[in-house]
Amino acid sequence: MRRAAALIVGGGPAGSAAAIVLARGGVRAELHERSRGDRDVVCGGFLGWDAIARLRRLGVEPETLGARPIRRLRLCAGGAQVETTLPSLAAGLSRRRLDSALLAAAEQAGTRVVRGHAARAVEAAAVRFDDGESVTADALFLATGKHELRGAARPVPSGTVAAAGLRTALPPRPELERALAETIELHLFDGGYAGLLLQEDGSANLCLSIARARLAAAAGPTALFAELAAESPIFARRLDGFLPERWDAVAGVPYGWRARAGEAGLFRVGDQAAVIASLAGDGIAIALASGEAAAHALLAGGPDAASGYQAAFARQAARPVRLAELFRRSAERASSRRPMMRLLRLVPGAAGIAARLTRIG
Repeated sequence: MRRAAALIVGGGPAGSAAAIVLARGGVRAELHERSRGDRDVVCGGFLGWDAIARLRRLGVEPETLGARPIRRLRLCAGGAQVETTLPSLAAGLSRRRLDSALLAAAEQAGTRVVRGHAARAVEAAAVRFDDGESVTADALFLATGKHELRGAARPVPSGTVAAAGLRTALPPRPELERALAETIELHLFDGGYAGLLLQEDGSANLCLSIARARLAAAAGPTALFAELAAESPIFARRLDGFLPERWDAVAGVPYGWRARAGEAGLFRVGDQAAVIASLAGDGIAIALASGEAAAHALLAGGPDAASGYQAAFARQAARPVRLAELFRRSAERASSRRPMMRLLRLVPGAAGIAARLTRIG
């Protein structure tokens, strides 16, 4: 059994951010990522102005990666739509490109990055991997995103209503390019919502959060998207008859959950620290902020600082997470969605204020 000063499980933005800060502080962490190569994941794609600023501090320039500028937010419900200018410049970038750049920055900073090494469980203060290796560490950074690690699962209260997340990409198309130029588009439906934005290769990232009951009733994602296209002529035009059969998927997303307490030596980061509703578009910023904060806590106070970090980050994330939950629930019910859209037509700037209030800060 090997021992590491700091062990990071997960190579997404949260894990890489922690690794970079630790390396700059003189701690050579080990980062283990289950995927062997670059890949897309269910959530992400939207970089808010706060996420862009954090990426630059970490040494990653979104523009050089081909990020597409986003200046406007468009909300669509049925045949209605409202458009507003975002408070600051945002961007669209695939998780494949973003995660690859962050892992490269972490490795360049001095982190030992191990690809194709999946953690299976935490057992007796050690992390066991799929090849049978066990590693102990003075500090464990849990950066597994929305996926749970056996023995260290998020303590989500029983009865929490969780959603399913689906992601695919729409192939490049001139009409899609024109419709989504410098725009992030949110489509609101009963039981969920879909987000659309252009990526660096011209394709459109399409993410859907949906109540598991509605997904089950539709007998699969392809049938569900046919239903959604029938409900919304705007969404139907975006799809243009394209009903993808391959999806990235994750089940049981506990939107609104935060890790309010911690334990010595265990630093939960990213979605293991706080799960914000995807329509708020602040998931990447929360991942980066928590990774940075956890690493700074370890550098300043050692492994025993984990509990203080976790409580402090839960307080920091409280307002954006709670407000995002309020907006999500309002958007997913017709009874509240209709008056919300009417209000936004009268005061379109309210959507920009909501976007600002759901930033992690």
